[in-house]
Amino acid sequence: MPAVAADRFNSATELRHHTKIMETHLTGITTTGTPHLGNYAGAIRPAIAASRRSDVQSFYFLADYHALVKNQDPEALQKSGLEVAATWLALGLDTSKSVFYRQSDIPEIPELTWLLTTITAKGLMNRSHAYKAAVQANEESGDADPDKGITMGLFSYPVLMAADILMFKAHRVPVGRDQKQHVEMARDIGQRFNHLFGEHFVLPEADIAPNTAVLSGLDGRKMSKSYNNTIPLFVPANQLKKLIMRIKTNSLEPGQPKETTGSTLFEIYQAFATPEETAALARRYSEGAGWGDLKKELFEYLDAHLAEARSNYERLVADPGHVERVLRAGAERARQLSVPFMKELRHAVGLRPLG
Repeated sequence: MPAVAADRFNSATELRHHTKIMETHLTGITTTGTPHLGNYAGAIRPAIAASRRSDVQSFYFLADYHALVKNQDPEALQKSGLEVAATWLALGLDTSKSVFYRQSDIPEIPELTWLLTTITAKGLMNRSHAYKAAVQANEESGDADPDKGITMGLFSYPVLMAADILMFKAHRVPVGRDQKQHVEMARDIGQRFNHLFGEHFVLPEADIAPNTAVLSGLDGRKMSKSYNNTIPLFVPANQLKKLIMRIKTNSLEPGQPKETTGSTLFEIYQAFATPEETAALARRYSEGAGWGDLKKELFEYLDAHLAEARSNYERLVADPGHVERVLRAGAERARQLSVPFMKELRHAVGLRPLG
């Protein structure tokens, strides 16, 4: 098992100086469920590639406070945290170049959340997509109370997200298009705070990748835990094969040419393969390869492609103490910034010693 990565910075002063002269990127990682192929292609792989950039300081955190909004199963929450952290480490996240931590290990985050809550308009929260969707669902089901089942966690979690972003002065926040609103809200809240108490926060920008991969699942719909149609990233080989064999295809027989457009098998292969490998597979489709053979090829390709990372993942999951040490080391580095910054913010709002 590799040792906990050495700090890239030798002191709090060095880390603070570094984040001042470089652009800072921050990525929140949900800890609900087991990561799947769609998570890897759409979010994990590009984020890990970005973490290796020498011109950017990257922060990655496990959003376990956010997970509490949807998950009240303590064992499941803990298990998901381990699986998600192990996944990112197994796939090559370099914790010597980036700051990798768990949200709940940064006590300054909930404190900042409250400071921001006191100056955030309720009307802004009313416009949150998640809250509006929950209200709409209640209205469509005929509930007399439009807020039925809606917790304050769901309603106000954009403020918590703003605290995550603003605490580390993130310039850019890589998100999908459906998450853009959260960054805009963080910007609005930070701007309001700056107006009231002076310039303290960097106002973030949403960084939306133009060609984010979205994979289809077993049934042809978007791969999502909500649809129960996912292929877990590090499932054992025999289970991976069974899942791939379940992928929905059409009724074209062997020998009949097949379209790559709309094919879940081709889509998944393309997300992992080189352009040359993808072109070769496209020829197999046009030549009429059978669905059974194409499924076998996809399984063999993915199994080989993921073998090393799967082995790393299995070792990490079997040693949760090591993963815990990595996360705590990351939290120590993150708090080199959050502790002095929170002291500055407390003073700004008037939470000061009396004498």
